[in-house]
Amino acid sequence: MKKTLLSVALALLLALNGFAAGFDSHFKNSTLRLDFVLAGDASHQDVYLQEICRTGQWAGRRGHLDSLLLEGNAQVFVRSLEGQLLYAQSFSTLFQEWLTTEEAARVAKAFECPVLIPEPRSKVKVELRLNNHHRCKAAALEFVLDPEDVLIRKVADGGMPCKTLMDGGALDSHYDIVIVAEGYTDAEQEKFFADAFRLNSFLFSHNPFAQHASRFNVRALFAPSGDSGPSEPAKGIWKNTATATNYDTFYMERYLTTSSLRKVHDVLGTVPFEQIILLVNTERYGGGGIFNNITLSTADHPFAPVVFVHEFGHSFAGLGDEYDYGEDGLEDPTYPAGVEPWEPNITTLTDFASKWEDMLPAGVQIPTEPGALMKNYDLRRIWNTLTDKQKHEINTKLGVYQGAGYRTSGVYRPVQECRMRINECEEFCPVCSRAIVRMIEFCTTK
Repeated sequence: MKKTLLSVALALLLALNGFAAGFDSHFKNSTLRLDFVLAGDASHQDVYLQEICRTGQWAGRRGHLDSLLLEGNAQVFVRSLEGQLLYAQSFSTLFQEWLTTEEAARVAKAFECPVLIPEPRSKVKVELRLNNHHRCKAAALEFVLDPEDVLIRKVADGGMPCKTLMDGGALDSHYDIVIVAEGYTDAEQEKFFADAFRLNSFLFSHNPFAQHASRFNVRALFAPSGDSGPSEPAKGIWKNTATATNYDTFYMERYLTTSSLRKVHDVLGTVPFEQIILLVNTERYGGGGIFNNITLSTADHPFAPVVFVHEFGHSFAGLGDEYDYGEDGLEDPTYPAGVEPWEPNITTLTDFASKWEDMLPAGVQIPTEPGALMKNYDLRRIWNTLTDKQKHEINTKLGVYQGAGYRTSGVYRPVQECRMRINECEEFCPVCSRAIVRMIEFCTTK
């Protein structure tokens, strides 16, 4: 009788809190890290499971677990053995970006891909799916995961110094960011914490992040490196660092990334997080941002803070690049004609109704002719000479302007200039701002 009453009471409590019921009935308050390997070339790709690890508390969302706000280039799905979708998450990968390069047409490579899921209470089916740029399945792996598997490795707490930069509240209702030191020696620990505080303060001085700062937790983790600064392969410089970052990714001088994502996650140990930011101790220009995967920012270049905000726009909100290659005439294959990008701030007009069509004022011409300043000047060069009124109009006057997604034609952006187009523009445009707010609400609303 007592057992029956307890069961009824528990069921009633869960019914009154659908948020808890949806999560707690299927998952524990802990995290499993699934280490995948993505391998192949431009013509064929495969997915392999390398290892499963148990880390710390679950810091991800607990509401609308079976929904995706954005499609990304990859997805992980967790289903019951009967087929019910219990959890879904979307993201993008460096591997899929590499597939668009010339190198991928002539050689096969493998890339690390750790993915976090909440630990299930019983056996589940897990699927990792990769999409191509036509938004069709390119590769997938499905397997049964048993949380009682004795070979699931328990990750230890690394015991590294960790400071809270922003404390919004409980993990289960806030978005959790961790900034990790890269290329900082033991002697540079205080420099790292000062750099992390400065860049984080800059991010949350920008709307809409500033308006929603109370929904975020931010921690800074000091992981010591043997050498100061990242590797610079083109200069023959290779460093011993905590997360093995390097310039010259894909032979692009300014592209700063790491191929050692398992090393990054091992450094984090049991620290709870949803977004990783590697803060790289260098004065050189560079960085990167991959949706729901990782952000890299340099510490000391004069443009580092604004580049960081731009890259975080990629990794947090899935925003696309709104710039093009201009007179170089390069046609990047990332956004093929006839396929609507999943990124919320660019369009091929294939399905414009799913983008910012609802935000356009009546009578706006599609495509939209740029203003006289845009036609006659490189606004990056004259931005600081413009009045605040001119900047505001260029940044907020919505239209459908040609030139985005690296292409000079066929891909369109919402405004003439935005933080996702040029470093000089101080603000996100209205479309990007709405996308950021939607992501904040999706990740933090119970």
